[in-house]
Amino acid sequence: MKINNISHIFFDLDHTLWDFDKNSALTFKKIFELNSIDVNRDEFVKVYEPINFRYWKLYREEKIDKASLRYGRLNDAFNMLNFKIKTSMIYKLSKDYISYLSTFNHLFDGTIEILEYLQVKYKLHIITNGFKEVQQGKLNNAKIDKYFVTVTNSEMVGVKKPNPKIFKHALSVAKASQENSIMIGDNYEADILGALDFGLDAICFNYHNESLAKEVKQVDNLLQLKQYL
Repeated sequence: MKINNISHIFFDLDHTLWDFDKNSALTFKKIFELNSIDVNRDEFVKVYEPINFRYWKLYREEKIDKASLRYGRLNDAFNMLNFKIKTSMIYKLSKDYISYLSTFNHLFDGTIEILEYLQVKYKLHIITNGFKEVQQGKLNNAKIDKYFVTVTNSEMVGVKKPNPKIFKHALSVAKASQENSIMIGDNYEADILGALDFGLDAICFNYHNESLAKEVKQVDNLLQLKQYL
């Protein structure tokens, strides 16, 4: 089951190492309190998460820009809850959300242990679609930046996963080849199909228990990567 000839491992960050949903919920709690927004945080997060997922898909597909994503996902969530809020406050919350998001740094179980294990044998890298002004802060504040030789951000390259250009750029910066590299991420479309279509091997961190094709390598706990690497 071990994968041979691998020298470079490319990780996604959000939803793979950095527990986005938990950190995001804590951020909303913080900014709602700061701005005296009297909305139930749990109810808000429940409607927000699928909306955010849809907006990120549109963003990956270049159908909306960053500003539209940041405003639209909040506006739609408040509308779903029939919660009246001023446009100016939505913009304020959007800004505060980005400011405070990287101050919460819960990682998935096993993140530090698996990075310690892997860095002995492999060069580790990040490929992320997240905003450049936020992602490095997450790595730094979660104290995992030291594990990664390179960090490739979609805003550096001008395209997002699953676009092959971002994988090509990441490999070039890392001085790696398709044959000796592997991608690990949670998003089947962006991380797994994107990598496979580019010619990279891939492992899906399938903590959300999606139904995937049998031939797709997958784990539901990060420590299970030891079976492959």
